[in-house]
Amino acid sequence: MRLVVVGNGMAGARLVTEVRRRGRDTGIDVEVSVFEAEPCQPYNRVLLSNVLAGTAGPEQVRLLDPGWYAENGVRTHLGVRVLGIDRAARVVVAEDGTREPYDVLVLATGSEPVVPPIPGAERAMAFRTLDDCDRIRAAAGSARHAVVVGGGLLGVEAARGLAGLGLPVTLLHRAGHLMERQLDTEAGLVLRQTLAMVGVTVRTGVTVSAVDPGRVRLTDGAATDADLVVFACGVRPVVRLAREAGLRVDRGVVVDDGLRTDDRSIFAIGECAQHAGTVYGLVAPAWEQAAVVADIVTGADRGARYRGSRVVTRLKATGVELAAMGETHLTDDQAEIVRFTHRRSGTYRKLVIRGERLVGAILLGETPTVGSLTQLFDRGGPLPGDRMGLLSPDPAAAGAASPALMPDSARVCRCNNVTKGRIRACWEAGARDLPAVVAATAATTGCGGCREAVDGIVGWLCEQEGVSV
Repeated sequence: MRLVVVGNGMAGARLVTEVRRRGRDTGIDVEVSVFEAEPCQPYNRVLLSNVLAGTAGPEQVRLLDPGWYAENGVRTHLGVRVLGIDRAARVVVAEDGTREPYDVLVLATGSEPVVPPIPGAERAMAFRTLDDCDRIRAAAGSARHAVVVGGGLLGVEAARGLAGLGLPVTLLHRAGHLMERQLDTEAGLVLRQTLAMVGVTVRTGVTVSAVDPGRVRLTDGAATDADLVVFACGVRPVVRLAREAGLRVDRGVVVDDGLRTDDRSIFAIGECAQHAGTVYGLVAPAWEQAAVVADIVTGADRGARYRGSRVVTRLKATGVELAAMGETHLTDDQAEIVRFTHRRSGTYRKLVIRGERLVGAILLGETPTVGSLTQLFDRGGPLPGDRMGLLSPDPAAAGAASPALMPDSARVCRCNNVTKGRIRACWEAGARDLPAVVAATAATTGCGGCREAVDGIVGWLCEQEGVSV
């Protein structure tokens, strides 16, 4: 079977590795070709703010070793853009003249930055790729003041990364508070204060009208000094190939529960795909979708279906820790709300409970219960009567989150769906330290928020068995 994947980002690269893994298990021979417009090996976009801040290098966010493709018989066309799809002939046509036939085609084209149509927009830089990081870091070397336009997740990450370079940073956001899709007003205020403590000035409720040399103008007539401007105004799915091929496109490429488009031989996954009316912009859903498609195309499980994802948004930058999940905007009239706020320490915790189930949460600042609350959100199980104990556990309750009392079914790494039981199995098979467990399970390679938990479980297993590493 000839499989062609267009896009080698976090979704496309995961699909290829899942296909190869299943191919070894099932004995199915799959001929795989990958096209990617960027000229580099796949990397973890979630960690780009660390690259921008200089706390991680490109090699530390790489998803696969450079030799992996050759070792696994995968043909790669890096730095080669696909121009079109000939559905009748089942061929993709690339800009270098390549015509690659396929039996199955998977679109993993991702998304592209939104650039506001304002005068001087060409003077600003996007924050989306490794090349973007290089350009921004080079410009930051001679800059005196940076402005980031857009206060969503990406904008907050960009602003924190630039502040980490020692630059004064102003973050401009159109809405009334930061990350308004995930956070309520109070959480947005706490996040604003947290950013101020690390060198980021936040202005909300403002709209940029133009980017001039040395400054950014606002629609209210005000202006902000800026010799480095970064746009983080959101992203939109890359759907040109699908639309020009006559596939059904709405906000993204429309797919069914099997991630198929309206052409049965073409699938779409990741940020370009729209499933049940939703386009997911996070890594965990993309990797869940990749696993379903790999099951179907290799025959490992032709009945595999994607039923949507329970989304947890994670932000983990130096000095800023945030997790938001589920229905965070419900009010006291709509659900039971449990809150704790301490602005001075940058702490905000909110639980949204309905029908004795945790349906949403915001956890900003150091929160020792984030792991157990995420598991409660995942499982949808009944909650204990002591609601405040969920936010500020006493020592006895905190022990319930220790590896000894954690069930094997507990999901430790959401991005890669790795449970404590799987970590234990890898450890028993010989993976006796964190790097070995990461290599075997890919835990910690998504958002990285579970690294301490995985390391703790490995350490606990070694301690229980008297193993010295």
